[in-house]
Parts: sequence; structure tokens; C-alpha cells
Amino acid sequence: MTPPQAPLKLVVAGPVGAGKTTFVQTLSETPVIATEAEASEDIGKRHTTVAFDFGTLTLDGQAVHLYGTPGQERFNFMWEVLCEGALGLVLLVAGDRPQDFAHARNILEFITSRVAVPFLIGVTRQDQPRVWTPGDVALYFDLPAPHVTGLNATEPGDARRVLIRLLELTLHPQSS
Repeated sequence: MTPPQAPLKLVVAGPVGAGKTTFVQTLSETPVIATEAEASEDIGKRHTTVAFDFGTLTLDGQAVHLYGTPGQERFNFMWEVLCEGALGLVLLVAGDRPQDFAHARNILEFITSRVAVPFLIGVTRQDQPRVWTPGDVALYFDLPAPHVTGLNATEPGDARRVLIRLLELTLHPQSS
């Protein structure tokens, strides 16, 4: 009998309000464990993630653990802890909040300077008017277009497409 494989770990990071919790909830096949608390600062919403969100899914018979990070810089120690041993990182940015892109860049640089992890940037709120396109965000982050994709974090098909694209980049980095 073959022993079960260890679950794969996928981390979802980004600024507050980028859609991390929604993305994890959309992908998870089990109820999401959320560590939400009342926001202690003005972040544009009443509650915020203070440790991580956790969900699970099965992809081609393989268990995948989903971890959504907090968005505030004061929780940056969680970004590094959660990314250790991760298969990949999805950095979400809200396409209608370009004022948050610099913070998103800081999150990405913080993580990738400490942990070697393949990543993909997901531009959320693509269903809304007047949002940045994935191409515009790729230019902002100075990344090849395959490393940035658009999505609506509430749509299961979009969320799965992002996960599959990250796996493609992880398994076939030369195609990027």
C-alpha cells in the first residue's frame, strides 16, 4: 500500500480588501477556518484576518491546503511563516484599488526575499467597471504577462483557473 502524500500548501496574500478570504472560501471544499477580529484601525472594513484563513481542496486526488494571510504589515511575520514549504503563492490585488499596489509590491518583495516560492499575481474585481487589467498590473510589477491574471474571487471557475495557472508556472517555469 502506498502511503498518502503530504498535502500541498498554497498561500494567498495581498493587501487588505484584495479578496484573500473570499478566494480561499471560493476554492475550499470544506468550511473555512477564519481568524477574524474587529479591525483596530481604519482599513475600510469592520473585521480583518489576524492570523490566517484555512481551507482545503482536492486536486486530481491530491490534498491542497489553502492559507490566506492577513494584509496588514504588522502581521508580516505570518507571511514568511505561512510561505515556508509552500508550493506557490497567489498575491491578490484589487484591480480597482491601485493605491494598494505599492503595499502589494512590498508584500511580494518581503516574501520572495525570504522564501523561494513561485508566485502568480491575481487581479481581482475584474467584474467591476474601471479596473486595472492584468496587462497593466504586469507592467506595474515589471513581470511577464503569464505571471498576472485577472479574476473574480467569488467565481469558482476563476479561482480554479488561477490555481491551475500557478501550478503550470510551478511545474513548467520555462513556459513563463
